[in-house]
Amino acid sequence: MTEKLVRLSQETAVDKRDETIAGIEALLDDRDKLQPHITAPFTPEEEMFGKSLVETEVDVQKKLAQFTQLIRTDIVESQAKKDNMKNYVNPYSNVARDGTFYDTKQ
Repeated sequence: MTEKLVRLSQETAVDKRDETIAGIEALLDDRDKLQPHITAPFTPEEEMFGKSLVETEVDVQKKLAQFTQLIRTDIVESQAKKDNMKNYVNPYSNVARDGTFYDTKQ
């Protein structure tokens, strides 16, 4: 599941973003359900596998943080475009009107 998380978090296609987010959430939920079943004592093979999972977990956290940052960046850009369109349609909407004459007739 950890490897699947790494692969899914690398998909950056905007048109498949909703599917990617749903897949990541499902994998995280499944992984959370499996974690309580991990109990000691461990065999040497299981300890080696656990160490590799801990190392991979750092990579997963980085990839998910990058994916989240990409989404945040897209949201900020979208909001900026929206604000620019509003300013283009009505350029006098954000003008300070303290003590100035503004003709409301257009």
